[in-house]
Parts: sequence; C-alpha cells; structure tokens
Amino acid sequence: MATLLLVSPAFAQTPRGNGPGMQPLPLPAGARVLTLAEAERLLMEHNLLVVAAQRGVDAARAQRLVASSRPPAQVSAGNTFGEFRETRNNGVQGARFFGPNTNVQVGLTVLIELGGKRTLRTRLAEEQIGVAEAQVLDAMRGQIFALRQSFISALGARANLEVAVANRGSLDRTEALLRRQLQDGALPEGDLLRFQASRLPFEAEVTSAAQSYAAAVSQVAVTLAIDAATVAPSRLASLPAVAIDVRGRLDTLAEPGVSRGELADAVQNRADVVAAARAAAAGAANTSLAEAQRWRDVTLNGGWTRSQLSQDAPTSTQPLIANNQFGFSLSVPIFNGQIVRGQIGQAAGQQAQLEAQARAALLQGRADFATAWASYEQSRALLRLLNGGALARAEMAYRSAEQAYLAGGRSLLDVLDALRTLNATRFAANNARAAYLTALAQLEFATGVSGIAPRL
Repeated sequence: MATLLLVSPAFAQTPRGNGPGMQPLPLPAGARVLTLAEAERLLMEHNLLVVAAQRGVDAARAQRLVASSRPPAQVSAGNTFGEFRETRNNGVQGARFFGPNTNVQVGLTVLIELGGKRTLRTRLAEEQIGVAEAQVLDAMRGQIFALRQSFISALGARANLEVAVANRGSLDRTEALLRRQLQDGALPEGDLLRFQASRLPFEAEVTSAAQSYAAAVSQVAVTLAIDAATVAPSRLASLPAVAIDVRGRLDTLAEPGVSRGELADAVQNRADVVAAARAAAAGAANTSLAEAQRWRDVTLNGGWTRSQLSQDAPTSTQPLIANNQFGFSLSVPIFNGQIVRGQIGQAAGQQAQLEAQARAALLQGRADFATAWASYEQSRALLRLLNGGALARAEMAYRSAEQAYLAGGRSLLDVLDALRTLNATRFAANNARAAYLTALAQLEFATGVSGIAPRL
C-alpha cells in the first residue's frame, strides 16, 4: 500500500517550479505559445479597430490644414467671340465673329472673411483632433481589456485542464499498480472494478476542461486575428487541437497599488470621458463659429477687359486699335439674418447635446469604477478564503483519507471521493484566481489608470 500512496493523484498535480497556467501539456506541436505581453504587442499591430481610429486622427489633422487656410481667390478669363449692332429700325449691322486673340477678359474675385472666422475654424479643427486622439486611446483601452479578459479566461481554463490531465495520469499509474497487485493475488478483482468505475468523473473533467480551454483560446485568436481553425492534431485524442497555447502565472498575486479615492478621481481622465469632454469643447467652438456668421463677409471683384476695335470704328488723328476697361465691384450678402440665427440655434443645440453626453460619460465612468471596485473586493475576498482556508482544508482532508486508507480504516473509493472534493476546490481556486486577475484588468479598464492589470 505504501507504493500506492507514492503514485496517488494528489502528488502528481503540481510539478515543482511550475505554477497554474505554466505546466506542460501534450498539445499539438504546432501550437503557438503565447504570453500576455506578446499578445498585447500583436494586438497593437493588427487590431483593425485601433488602426481605424488612428486613421481618424490623420483625417482630423488634414482637416485642420483646410480649416486654417484663407478662402482661395478665384481667377476668371474669357473672351467675346462675336458681336452685331442694331439700327433704329431693328436692323442688324456689322455682325461679325472674333478670333480668340481679338479680345480678352480677366477677373479676380476675393472673399474677405470678417469676425475671425478662420481663427474659429482652426480652433474647431484642433478640438476635433483632440477628440480623434482620445478615441484612439479609448479604442486601445477597450481592445486591450477584451484581450486581457479572454486571455485570463483561457489561462484559467488551462490551469483546470492541467489539474484534470495530471489526475488522469496519476489514475493511470494507480490502475496499473492495482492490476499488478491483482495478478500477484494481493488485491481482489472487485476492488479493481470499483476503482475503474470511479474514474468516470475524472475522465469527464478532462473532457470538460479541454472543451473550455479550446473555446477560450479560440476567443483569444479572434481578438488577435489568428485563424483558430488552422491547427495540428494534439498528441492525445482527448485533448483539444488549438492554434495557440497561452502561458502565464495564474497564481500571480497583485494589488492595485493605488487607493480607492485616487482611482475614483482618475475616472475623469479615462479616454472615453476625455473624448466626450473634448467633443463638448468642439461643440462650443462650433457655436462660436456660427455666431461669427453675424459678421457679413465681403466679396471683392476686379477685372480687366481688352477689346480690339472694329475696322469701321471712327478714326482720329491717332488711330485706335483696342479698348481697355478696368472694373471693380464689392458685394455683401443681405437678408441672411434668419439663416444665421438658424445656424446659431443648430450649433447651440448640438453643443448642449455634447455637453450632456460628456456629463453622462463621466457618470457612466464613475459607475463603471464602482462596479469594478466591488468586483475587485469580492474576488479578492474569495481568493483569500480559498488560498488561506478552503484549499488547505481540502488538502488536509485528502491527506487524512490517504493515511486512513494506509492504516486500513478507509477504502480506496473513500480516497477518490476526497480527491474529487480536492479537485473541485482546486478548480474553484483556479477560477477564483482568474476572476481576481480579471477584476484587476477591469479596474484598469474602468479607471484608465495603467499598470493595475497584472503582468502574467
């Protein structure tokens, strides 16, 4: 029986030097080993939502070049291609066509903006650049949190799979020993049959953990734009065929390092809250630009016309060959007061909407923080309960059952029942660790304070 104890499942589940999430598994040889740091780097390079947001900044900066430019002057050119004269009796006299070089008309039109409209347009464009930049940060914040959430979930599923696979390996060794004892006549066949029948829950745990890990890893692959279907078969038929194999220390214990009050104050600097505040500032700039329309812009027109004189024109001592004319005009829009008032009212309404959205974004951010903090405290309390008491008691109960079995006071099935209780507690501990790490990532997501999420 002493030999049986040495190969019992409890002593084979946690190889020395490897914590949950880092133990080797017989997965496909082509599976890509991926850490959280590497996954975040890949996300920044390939995530399409982040790339699209970055292109929005480029567009906003280009728009500033347009907004800061003066209205372009317009140059016009043309000529007269024909003429005729009318007589008093409605007759036509001197009808002719002119060649392109016979006369020319050149004009210049310049719009003079008043009320500082160009300055206000530039200010509006700069506010919109700030909005676009904040939106990039918000897109990165959201995508990184989604990645961390799916990665930690996959890591927790991997830790459960490690426990289930180690249990099955230990049970295989135990069954082999029981078979040898049966052959030697030291064990009745009924004990072996009962042991084999009791293995079903452990086999089911392997299958369930393998399916959970495959599903979680596929979600990580989707976030990183990796084809989760291109995989090689695993070395064990009961284990999942996965494209990537996540690695990280699930038992990492980290604290936020920032007080609750400081985190609550930091919400106002969260990327989406900042983007909403900048959008409200852009709305105010747009209202100022609309109000500047009260200043009516002036359009200046200047022109020069040169016409070659007809051959039958009156002569003088100095023969005339062409007539040159210079003209200037000034135009100002009138009866536009109702249009201007409407534009101001529209801009003011949009500004009020944006300001309300900014206040709503801040309140939502503070609500997100309150939820994240509550989740953090609850997950921390549960993890401490499992690490400090429940897991240790389950370990002690299993060792006690083993000792009683060696002394002849318990059956092997009693030991397996204690093992099932221990495994359930270990699974719960892995899930609690994953929930705690996710709560830290959610706390960083809710506050926008970097460095809270643990480095796995």
